Amino acid sequence: MALNLIKLSVGAESIADLRGWVAERVKNAKAKGLPPHHIHITRMTPKRDGELLDGGSIFWVIKGQIAVREKLIAIEPFRDKDGIGRCRLVMMPKFVPVVPRPMRAFQGWRYLTEKDAPPDLGKVAKGAQAMPEQLRRELWELGLL
Repeated sequence: MALNLIKLSVGAESIADLRGWVAERVKNAKAKGLPPHHIHITRMTPKRDGELLDGGSIFWVIKGQIAVREKLIAIEPFRDKDGIGRCRLVMMPKFVPVVPRPMRAFQGWRYLTEKDAPPDLGKVAKGAQAMPEQLRRELWELGLL
């Protein structure tokens, strides 16, 4: 059974905002001859990497809601130029909106089991992915979606 991570997307106002930021980073990576992946660097290395890489994703919290996920494809521990241990979380830059769920702010990342992860939006509310994100958010808060 896959294990996931949950992480705050600090500064992102929407899924589109996060998608644009990642697209720019992927474009810069391609220009440098690097693979077109989304890489997020974190201080701590997940200990349960085998479970995470067995189909796990990173679920991004945007404006107080779990909103979208990206599939994890690699976890790469390394030391930065100051000798401090860090970790690259490597993801496919494909965003899958999920059923929104409120989430309080926290530091770092947390594990999220498959049974506790919100389902993909397209599997639960057909056609909801085509709606503007703000409309989806408001309908969900009103209990209409």
